Amino acid sequence: MNNQKKQALKEIIRSLHDGATLEQARERFVKEFSDVSSKEIAEAEQQLINEGLPIEEVQRLCDVHSSIFKDSIKNDMPKPDIFIEQSLLILNQENRQITDLCKNILKSDNISPDDITKLYEIVDLHYKKKEIVLFPYLEKHGVTSPPKVMWGVDDEIRDALKEIISKIKENDFKTIRDNLNACITRIKDMVFKEQSILLPMMIDALSSDEWHQIFPQLKNFNQETDKKMDYNQTAQSDNPSVDFDSDFITLPSGKLKLNELISLLNVLPFDMTFVDHEDKVAYFTEGERIFPRERAVIGRSVFNCHPPKSQHVVRAIMDSFRAGTSNHEDFWIKMGSKYVLIRYYAVRDIQGKYLGTLEVSQDITPIQSITGEKRLLSDN
Repeated sequence: MNNQKKQALKEIIRSLHDGATLEQARERFVKEFSDVSSKEIAEAEQQLINEGLPIEEVQRLCDVHSSIFKDSIKNDMPKPDIFIEQSLLILNQENRQITDLCKNILKSDNISPDDITKLYEIVDLHYKKKEIVLFPYLEKHGVTSPPKVMWGVDDEIRDALKEIISKIKENDFKTIRDNLNACITRIKDMVFKEQSILLPMMIDALSSDEWHQIFPQLKNFNQETDKKMDYNQTAQSDNPSVDFDSDFITLPSGKLKLNELISLLNVLPFDMTFVDHEDKVAYFTEGERIFPRERAVIGRSVFNCHPPKSQHVVRAIMDSFRAGTSNHEDFWIKMGSKYVLIRYYAVRDIQGKYLGTLEVSQDITPIQSITGEKRLLSDN
């Protein structure tokens, strides 16, 4: 995009944030542009954020931006690539499922809490795939602001659906119907943004090798049967040059073969993630998971692994660990039937130098129900 076109696009977007009406912005856009690509929109928004426009402000009018450009977005078709095609097939099938469910809910005279819950679950899982698998690859290409804006909108949609589910119990169906209609409009707008902006932008930016990595992560995402695999076998297929059966890793308190260490870490009843001293995700266990992780996260800034509204909390924790003013933080949240304890630990070497942060998450619901005693010699 030439500088003149980029500047004009930025001015149109900024005018909305300065109070211009949708009609005024659209009139200027039609006058100055015949079409615009998803990459050009993303570049303009990212540059505005780099110049000081708050991400929250871009997020607030994200739906307005897309409505202006909706009929004028033109993207080059990708070269045929099986991994791109299969990845897009997964994502587009999910969006069709979301769209069909939205249509059925709108057509129904009755508001079914089961339908709204199902919509939330499908939407939540689909958005997690974007945030955990797709966004890290864009970030590696320096595209950071558009994913943050989209994640913020994702969270607003999630919160709106959860609010509707909670309000159903109060039987205020007129308010619920109005809120539901507005929420479904945002969900359908997000489908458009993914298909017309996000995915074309990724096709333009990513290599074939990166799509090769993305496809299996999308395919297996959040599938417990796929997660409970032979991790030693998986590791061997990923790195055949390592002798897993004979090479020992010597530690101060003993030694382990590499396949023993991998299996040992993955059998722990915790969800563990290690973030190095540069705040980059360096490792996570692939056994029992509370929060979904895919290998795309390796090397990703830990701050980009959290929604925009909670990034400042994570940053404060890391800063306190690095400064030595704190060594440990705990949080606990309800996740459906799970009661999850999330613990952050500062990891330091024997000289006290900060090496990174370990996040340990565990469903403590079964532990809370423990009473009495059960010893090794007990009958049951």
